[in-house]
Amino acid sequence: MKSIEPYQITFKEYKILFNTYYNPLCNFANKYLNDYEACKDVVQEVFIKIWDKQIGLTSENAIRSYLYTSVKNKSLDFLKSNAYKKIRSISDIEIKKLESEPYFTREAILEESSRLIQEAVNTLPFKCKQIIDLSLNGYKNDEISKELSISINTVKAQKRIAYGKLRVILKGAFVLIAHIFTDI
Repeated sequence: MKSIEPYQITFKEYKILFNTYYNPLCNFANKYLNDYEACKDVVQEVFIKIWDKQIGLTSENAIRSYLYTSVKNKSLDFLKSNAYKKIRSISDIEIKKLESEPYFTREAILEESSRLIQEAVNTLPFKCKQIIDLSLNGYKNDEISKELSISINTVKAQKRIAYGKLRVILKGAFVLIAHIFTDI
């Protein structure tokens, strides 16, 4: 029988993985920790483990599942640590909620959806992207118009263009998200 060589992640693959998931995983960890500095430490620990142990994950779904699950587990370990308990207290009820599968799945899906939407927005032409970014940040059409020194009609027209392009780009994304998280 032929032995299977473990998959070794290249630096280029690692860098792409890090750049793709670092910010979304920090946002995800923040749902547990509510401390962005601690979140960055947790996520960095997960990425260091991937690099040091050369964890062989070959499918995108396996990688995504491993990352979100590892960040969840590291976050929970942090909350249960004596160092954390000296600074803040967290009840057993809150811990149970954070440990629950429904909480994990909901937060992971929300973060992955946000990541996919942002990737799609980043493919838009510059003016459309600017307008959609402002819109996603809660700006109304008249506020976008003032902020960018353009007419409200231009804002509306650019939004129509952007939504048309986003609809095509994101067409299968949410079915994909549902499929992705059935593996977690």
